[in-house]
Amino acid sequence: MAPRILIAGIGNIFLGDDAFGVEVARSLFQRRLTDVVLVKDFGIRGFDLAYSLLHPWDAVILVDALPRGEAPGTLFVIEPSLPRPGDPASPDKAINPHGMDPESVLTLAVSMGPISAKVFLVGCEPNDFGDELEGRMGLSVPVQAAVEEASNMIEDLIGRILETKRLRPSQLQTVER
Repeated sequence: MAPRILIAGIGNIFLGDDAFGVEVARSLFQRRLTDVVLVKDFGIRGFDLAYSLLHPWDAVILVDALPRGEAPGTLFVIEPSLPRPGDPASPDKAINPHGMDPESVLTLAVSMGPISAKVFLVGCEPNDFGDELEGRMGLSVPVQAAVEEASNMIEDLIGRILETKRLRPSQLQTVER
């Protein structure tokens, strides 16, 4: 069966907690997921992700570190509003192909064509991104502690998505990733 749910890890491994989405993707690669799920580490490849959003997925789960003013390591799931085609991009949202946040990626994707998938964002409140000039490799302690919990949240979300599609995970063949 072709993948119907895309899980997209987003982040820069050289900027501390920005690597959260990449680390969650790595965690999910170690789990047994149904063959309708494709886990992909997009890293900083925002254009690749924007093009991938145009595929006919049932759902897309973006995973990224996003500051929202909560305690570091706080996890959240949101359903972002998709921009409407033709809406002008915010002038402060210049496209940087190696540093695109989920909002910029969604805006770019919608400008290229329709997104048919239900989009979810699993985010984590970062602690820090490292030194301004040097960055930092590795997640901070509170964000690292949230990786497995985020992976569990994503597995639960996959189950809910499949249930709304009237598919039970137990009916689907599993593959190792």
